[in-house]
Amino acid sequence: MSLRQFEYALAVAEEGSVTAAAEALHVAQPSVSQQIRGLERELGVELFARTPTGLVPTVVGRVFLREAQSAVNAARRARAAARAGADELVGELVVAVQMGFGTRQLPGALSALRRRFPRLEVTVFEEPSSAELERLGRRGALDLALMAACERTPADAHHLGDEEFVVVLGAGHPLLGADRVALRDLAREPWVRFDRDSALDGVLLEVLRENEMTPATAARVSQTATAVRWAAHGLGVTLVPASAVPHGHEHLVRPVSPAVSQPVIAVLRNDAGPAETTLLAFLRQETWPEILSPFACALEAEDTASMKSAEFLVR
Repeated sequence: MSLRQFEYALAVAEEGSVTAAAEALHVAQPSVSQQIRGLERELGVELFARTPTGLVPTVVGRVFLREAQSAVNAARRARAAARAGADELVGELVVAVQMGFGTRQLPGALSALRRRFPRLEVTVFEEPSSAELERLGRRGALDLALMAACERTPADAHHLGDEEFVVVLGAGHPLLGADRVALRDLAREPWVRFDRDSALDGVLLEVLRENEMTPATAARVSQTATAVRWAAHGLGVTLVPASAVPHGHEHLVRPVSPAVSQPVIAVLRNDAGPAETTLLAFLRQETWPEILSPFACALEAEDTASMKSAEFLVR
């Protein structure tokens, strides 16, 4: 069996016919037919069922194609790794960020990465839910996740630093006169909160429980910038990572007492390549404050050279 046969079989499965697969691969149709017949003969199974509407993978064929796709992906990553040595890394890097974490640090790290690998395409998206990040990781959809530490933090996660949380008050709020706001002074305030499955809402609930407070919910939003703007207009107070406060609202922000922070970690897929490991190195070079907080999840910092991923980030 050869990698070319794997690629031809995957193309036939994608296109539904040998003719269309040959066109997509820019090769002659007889070549594709010959490779598929040779592959089936070597395996001793039928990979495709011939139907009036085209070629459809058999049950055995679907199992084979999943493994073939993994082999082709591994070969592509190997080629990318080889090209990286010559500063020619190409392809797509998919980064997921838990909403509100690393807002100040990630842009600088990504800019450095682009300068290092100018042909690399980077896709970044924010995801508020820890559960959704885990699901995407299990699907193999992520190359690197930047997120808050929690009970399920894997042992090989990379601790980058901590995000301090601050309270955002409305313009003219009397507590703006304080350098630091005691959490208990917010006991009667309405809160602008986040979606129920958001890590940010989880932090707020834990903080309030620790201080024997029950939040009165004024509104729920899905974005940190929206929460800050609504709090600024007096709808209620909100608690967000300091780095997530949009420019122009800094005068409405105060640290809280007791201090609230969350450890921020990076999780790489298990076969991380040069793009992921380089981005991790640039993230480490950014300024990450170290803040001790009673509300932070326990995390043992990992300074190992190993770039293995968490179990759920498998590609």
